Amino acid sequence: MKNKFLFLLLLISFTAFAAKVDTLSIPSAAMGKAYKAAVAIPDSYAKSKTKYPVLYLLHGAWGHFNDWLNKTPDKNTVRNLADQYNIIIVMPEGEMFSFYLDSPTKKESQFETYITKEVVAKIDGTYRTIAEKSGRFITGLSMGGHGALYLSTRHPELYAAAGSMSGAVDFGSIRRVESAEEVNKLFIPVFGDTPPTDEYLAQNAVLNMIDKIKANKLPLIIDIGVDDFLIESNRELHRRLVYAKIPHDYTERPGTHNWEYWENSLPYQVLFFSKLFKK
Repeated sequence: MKNKFLFLLLLISFTAFAAKVDTLSIPSAAMGKAYKAAVAIPDSYAKSKTKYPVLYLLHGAWGHFNDWLNKTPDKNTVRNLADQYNIIIVMPEGEMFSFYLDSPTKKESQFETYITKEVVAKIDGTYRTIAEKSGRFITGLSMGGHGALYLSTRHPELYAAAGSMSGAVDFGSIRRVESAEEVNKLFIPVFGDTPPTDEYLAQNAVLNMIDKIKANKLPLIIDIGVDDFLIESNRELHRRLVYAKIPHDYTERPGTHNWEYWENSLPYQVLFFSKLFKK
């Protein structure tokens, strides 16, 4: 009986001090609709008057804003990290195949503008954030890894650092990874009935943005599993960064393209950002 009572006390204490998660509806003037975002707020936020750093955590292809809360083996992974590092973690919607680009052909798919302007403005207007570059970080998995590096490279004034987990960094090779017919179908919501050219995809691949990355001088953290189907493109990005003498943190770990890997990867990335913030 005594053991059961102690167990209940422990359970209550863990529940009482867990980060809460808000679900916001964030309207987009650029796209003419609203999308949801999940926001993990550390437990300390309610007891403090200080401003908090923010990590933008992007989901992958075929996913949605709540993936990081629902698909990790430990469903408290994001909440625990928000508490451990006293950081607000924002998980915005990026749709299934936007790659966080502004479509040149469809007004309904403007996710670069949405994330960098509308989501950031909403979060800074809703919470006590450090509403400047020094308190803002971005990372993501797969398509979200591409998105985090792509957005931070194009908007270095917004972020103190960026990361990628199993990132689709060679956007231009997507038709070689999946069947061209299937990829073109997935691109319809983004580009309409006329699929993007290989040249357009290559131009927007992180792999081909080395000069901009070098000019920005943002700290980067990149990791991938050794059995991931995207590992060769990540190794090539690493080689190009080394050749261009761009400082970055690059790691290969056991694992493949799945949630077990990303649950293990995320704490290393948040630690990286936390150390930079403390400096």
